[in-house]
Amino acid sequence: MDHADRLKRLKFRAWHRGTKEADLLIGGFFDRFSADWSDAETEWFERLLEIDDVSIMAWAIGTEAPPADVDGPMMQRMQQLDYIPIAK
Repeated sequence: MDHADRLKRLKFRAWHRGTKEADLLIGGFFDRFSADWSDAETEWFERLLEIDDVSIMAWAIGTEAPPADVDGPMMQRMQQLDYIPIAK
């Protein structure tokens, strides 16, 4: 599967998590940063999507420390939370 097709698939999975909060966090992260991802970063995100939303959200908001296999530059970027659209 080429990179563009992988990203289309990941976008759908990122925005259809099951809760609005998870959609905004994970989908918002995807929308903001995925255009610049390397293959390694895309693979990291694919692995992340296999994890339950509660864990991803806890790691992103800092209520739990992410495990070593998830922690790193991508998770640190996710933890900034400046990519989530906030309605006014």
